[in-house]
This record gives sequence, C-alpha cells and structure tokens, in this order.
Amino acid sequence: MNEYLAIILRSSAVYFFMVVALRIFGKKELSQLNTADVILILLISNSVQNAMVGNDTSLLGGLAAALVLFSINFILKKLMYKFPKFSDFMQEKPEILIHDGTLDFKTLSKLNITSDELKEAMREHGIEYFKDVKLAMLEIDGNISIISGHQNLKQTYHKRKHIHKNMI
Repeated sequence: MNEYLAIILRSSAVYFFMVVALRIFGKKELSQLNTADVILILLISNSVQNAMVGNDTSLLGGLAAALVLFSINFILKKLMYKFPKFSDFMQEKPEILIHDGTLDFKTLSKLNITSDELKEAMREHGIEYFKDVKLAMLEIDGNISIISGHQNLKQTYHKRKHIHKNMI
C-alpha cells in the first residue's frame, strides 16, 4: 500500500506542477496544438512518467496514477465552478479584440495576434470588413468569437493557430 501512496503523492505533485507551469507560461489556447506543441506535450509526458510511478511499471501502478490525475482534474473543475475567484485565478479571461469596428491594438499586440490571423477569423465568420464587426473576442479556449451587426447570431468557431513566441 505504501508504494501506491507514493504514486498518489508523486502524481499529484506532477499534476499541480503542470497546472502552475501552464498558468505561468500563459498557454491559453490548448485546443490549438501545432507540431511544436504536440512534441512538447509528448516530451513532458515522457519526462514525468517515471516521476509519477517510480519503479512500479505494473498495470495497477499506471492505473493508480491515471486515477489520481482524473480525480484531481475532476475536483479542480468542481472547485472552479463553485468558487469564481478560484476559477479566475486558474483561467485567463477572454480578451476583446474588436469593439464596434475598432481594433484594440494594445490587446492584439499583447496576444501576438496578427491582422492576417484576425482577417482569417473574420472570413471564417462570413465578415469582410473590420467596420462590420460588433464584437470579436479571444475566448479562454483559444477560439476567436465574432459577432457582426448585420447577421443573425450563430455559433461558429475559429481555432487560433498562432504561437506565442514566449511559449516554447
């Protein structure tokens, strides 16, 4: 039983390290994985595997580590739902990119969003000109949501493909 307690503690430590690391490095568009992101995730998972299970390469050891990770994730999601301040701490906020046709250049620059990327998102939403955008926001999951003044509200998605230079 002692070895499983060690797996639980090590897996918990790795999970919380990864949450803090992702929060510090500001990776908010995890839904958008390019080649470098996939390589990073694979290398990180390989590098922390032994830290979680140690010498225990048994099926039960792996399942124990996975159960711990799923449990912590479930608990964190519940806490974020129940405590908005905790959720604010754990997740970044959506950012306004365009309001009533006016681009927020300071925010676009901070997020390293190019005009070409913004235009691509607009085209995917069926909008040609900046002046036709009532509201464009970079959501917490990396999507760019756009509402125009001329169209009926409909839900479409634009996954952000841009990599922050300070992420890798």
